Amino acid sequence: MPFSLRPAVLAALICALQACFATASAASDTVRVAVLKFGTVNWELDVVQHHGLDDVHGLDLEIVPLTNKDATAIALLSDAADIIVTDWIWVSRQRRAGKDFTLIPYSNAAGSIMAHPDSGIETVDDLLAGGRRLGVVGSSIDKSWLMVRAFGLKTAGRDMADTAELSFGAPPLLNQMLLREDLDAVLTFWNFTARLRAQGMREILPVPDVLPSLGVGETLPLIGYVFSEAWARANPDALNGFLAATRDARSILAADDGEWERIRKRTGARDDAMLHALRDAFRAGIPDPTKDSSDAIHRAFAVLADIGGRTLVGEDPEMADGTLWQSAP
Repeated sequence: MPFSLRPAVLAALICALQACFATASAASDTVRVAVLKFGTVNWELDVVQHHGLDDVHGLDLEIVPLTNKDATAIALLSDAADIIVTDWIWVSRQRRAGKDFTLIPYSNAAGSIMAHPDSGIETVDDLLAGGRRLGVVGSSIDKSWLMVRAFGLKTAGRDMADTAELSFGAPPLLNQMLLREDLDAVLTFWNFTARLRAQGMREILPVPDVLPSLGVGETLPLIGYVFSEAWARANPDALNGFLAATRDARSILAADDGEWERIRKRTGARDDAMLHALRDAFRAGIPDPTKDSSDAIHRAFAVLADIGGRTLVGEDPEMADGTLWQSAP
């Protein structure tokens, strides 16, 4: 006997379903995250969506892929995004300018100076001796570069900015220049460091290793999830749901090697060695959620302000109050 419903019953069922969907929609908090199109944060967000962690935590996660770091900042400034990933120096400068942005640490991962094995560079002293061709990712006020310069000045009384022949550029370009031996060494981001390590390049100086000599004393997060305080206080469920979903995703990436196989294409790994290097570096950079890094971040800010000056941190050499979010769960 075919299944059928009376029109009145069918109409009532449709109304009930519409009410159910309306309730579910109302229960979902939309969070717009602007990210670099090929940034590593996409790995974490991919895991969130693949495993439905956004649904589990009541989120409607909207990912806005953009082409460069400036574009993500503009998206946040223009209210086209709720959250971006950037560093605490940018947040502090924005707060000095009257904005209410704040940051929750996302990753401790930091880059390294990598040298070609045929360059003859085995230690930092070889770079400080002079005449070496060094590529530096970003600009002359990149945080890692300033820390490395401060390290040379503190430990050897020499500034690598004076002793090396410098080339500034994007990570993929500098990686290729190093592999072609157009450069002797590069200072680059952690994920590009991992790629170079898998391709046989020699690690000379991990950026975290310079911190103790600079008085910072410990590994610390350089970047974090950044958002407006006003938005966070108006949307606490959205923020807490997003943080919970990304923490769950990070836990999966920390424990499940199979998940790295699933996102292999997204990482851009060319072979198993590169995938494993990226996986291990990502895991090493996951912050301890029980550890308060605020004092270390303030000390690092002071070091960077000293060598980078107003061009880097703005008019005030101290990190602005509220740069680090105080109400995180």
